[in-house]
Amino acid sequence: MNFNQLIETISLAALPVLFAITLHEAAHGYVARHFGDMTAFQQGRISLNPIRHIDPVGTILLPLLTLWMGGIMFGWAKPVPVNFGALRQPKKDMLWVALAGPASNIFMALAWALLAKIAMAFPENYYSQPLLQMSFIGIKINVVLAALNLLPLPPLDGGRIAISVLPHRQAFQLAKLEPYGMIILIVLAFSGILWFVLKPLMNVLYFIIQLVFGL
Repeated sequence: MNFNQLIETISLAALPVLFAITLHEAAHGYVARHFGDMTAFQQGRISLNPIRHIDPVGTILLPLLTLWMGGIMFGWAKPVPVNFGALRQPKKDMLWVALAGPASNIFMALAWALLAKIAMAFPENYYSQPLLQMSFIGIKINVVLAALNLLPLPPLDGGRIAISVLPHRQAFQLAKLEPYGMIILIVLAFSGILWFVLKPLMNVLYFIIQLVFGL
């Protein structure tokens, strides 16, 4: 990707990426508050202000690097603080707090697909082509984030979900991977193994979008 193409892609991707990370993290905080943990609320993290959720490396540097290299956009936001001990039923409620993030990304993928359908219905409009390109980026980044966060690797949401549903002994063993989770994830990403693992779930999500919206 040359410099001009990179700038054009960044300008089109900025809004979908900011929405994807902001609503994902805010969803965690909102559901945590619903189940009794006020930590995110007290720290002002249940917010649609993207600045509160931006991680300099995960939200800016890594997505730009993966875009420049021509791969699937990859990154993360600053995690919303959740005190699982403050939840009314910690092990059970953890499932819903963790699931809220990927669920928000699936919802946003569907919303961008609807916008794409609208843009395609008015091809003569000056804004239709940029909106269509932005919508396809929005679909892609949200599908990637949903699939990525459903991996059963702590501290990803899928890891939290697995810890919630596994028996205590197995959950404890899986939880011990958390300090190494992001290192494992980065190694998998740059080795190419991660995309091989994510592809089946991503294909399912793309199939649903195609089935519903005919894209």
